[in-house]
Amino acid sequence: MANMSKSDVLSAVAGSAGCTKADAEAIIEAFFGCVEGAAKAGDAVAWPGVGKFSRSDRAARMGRNPQTGATIQIRASSSVKFSAAKALKDRMNG
Repeated sequence: MANMSKSDVLSAVAGSAGCTKADAEAIIEAFFGCVEGAAKAGDAVAWPGVGKFSRSDRAARMGRNPQTGATIQIRASSSVKFSAAKALKDRMNG
């Protein structure tokens, strides 16, 4: 299985939408900027039939350094998670 590079994605989107690669990149960057802003605010971005981007918070916890075995404190952090919609899952498996 091959991975699509950023250039491959931009070419595919530009070809499909009938715009330039620069326009496609600007639109995709704007979309992910919207997702990032919403996640920082604690909101979710849903796209019907595709899925939902939302914030995922991890609590602080104790961990262990695998090289030394020393106990370390891992600080709390936030991330963005993607949950695929049932319709997308059905299309992938149908």
